[in-house]
Amino acid sequence: DVQLQASGGGLVQAGGSLRLSCKFSGFIFGDFAIGWFRQAPGKEREGILCISAGARSTYYADSVKGRFTMSSDNAKNTVYLQMNSLQPEDTAEYYCAGRESTSAILCGPPAEWQYDYWGLGTQVTVSS
Repeated sequence: DVQLQASGGGLVQAGGSLRLSCKFSGFIFGDFAIGWFRQAPGKEREGILCISAGARSTYYADSVKGRFTMSSDNAKNTVYLQMNSLQPEDTAEYYCAGRESTSAILCGPPAEWQYDYWGLGTQVTVSS
């Protein structure tokens, strides 16, 4: 079974940092791309980040570029999302999702329909 689970959310003041984790099982990182999405209250879910199979490429939405950084630890089957300089507009439920891919396919703006496997979200709340 393919499973992904995001964790690490919490409450932080504006300007603070959090590190989210996406632990996955049922596949190897070289065969899957992982995307990060978030959904703020009253808004549609938006794709903000993607890391390609084997971490060959990444995509960052303009709204998080320069503040958020993805990394991976194959030994722990985990992808990390380091979020710095958090702002109240970053408040949302954050999800990681996976889709079958290859290292030859570079990441682009993640769209929900591209991803077949979803984990439960983790709430990030940034206070002003």
